[in-house]
Amino acid sequence: MSALVPAVAFWLAAWGLNIWLAARLRGSARIAVPALFGLAVLALWEGTVRAFAVPEVILPAPTVIAAAFAGNLPILWSDFVQTIVKGAMTGYAMGCGAAVAVAVLIDRSPFLTRGLLPVGNFVAALPVVGVAPIMVMWFGFGWQSKAAVVFAMVFFPVLVNAVAGLAAAERMQRDLMRTYGAGYWPTLWKLRLPAAMPFVFNGLKIATTLAVIGAIVAEFFGSPTRGMGFRISTAVGSLALPMVWAQICVAALAGTAFYGLVAWAEARVTFWHPSQRGRG
Repeated sequence: MSALVPAVAFWLAAWGLNIWLAARLRGSARIAVPALFGLAVLALWEGTVRAFAVPEVILPAPTVIAAAFAGNLPILWSDFVQTIVKGAMTGYAMGCGAAVAVAVLIDRSPFLTRGLLPVGNFVAALPVVGVAPIMVMWFGFGWQSKAAVVFAMVFFPVLVNAVAGLAAAERMQRDLMRTYGAGYWPTLWKLRLPAAMPFVFNGLKIATTLAVIGAIVAEFFGSPTRGMGFRISTAVGSLALPMVWAQICVAALAGTAFYGLVAWAEARVTFWHPSQRGRG
């Protein structure tokens, strides 16, 4: 129990400091609040595991996970490239790009626009554990099958948002463009696509987490001897839980950075939208 007392004391001190900082810091300096909160959680986690002698296979201490992380950097990097760069990001780029292009193509068809949204919602709800084995059978055990799973997972959420976004421009604004003599494509480029950007970025942000999850889960159904999903499944089999947690940390960091990059791009593309005002 000796390790728990300082951990709880640190938690309480960090809690009080967080309340003080949250009320005073502004702008980017407020990132100190979640950082301090995260450190307090890690301290309480470390103290609890050591105080109650929790077995490593149940819950390893953060210091043990950090040691596994530092000792397996080449493996973690190789798995990151295989899963995130090749599988997730390739499938994400292809799926999102195809979804926006298809949304523009079907925009002029009321039948497809109205009929596709329910189908898109249905397909988006398909479980990845059912889609992944099929893609592995079609495209093999390499990263191509993982990119195909990611493509299937991100395509319809982005498509549904893009179709809804293209209909967001108000009738009065479209009438004004017609008054200026603008045809379909100038109206699409100068009015409707900018108006659709908040919807498109909502879909892109949702797709970032889907891409990471899809690429990792797909590797459980067949992959070469590298990749985050492959490493997690083999580490669980050998009870190397610190390695599993290290892979989880890499996935969480990659997913957060991916989402943050898309949110950063959104803030600069849709700076005019009311949702972006007052941020920064």
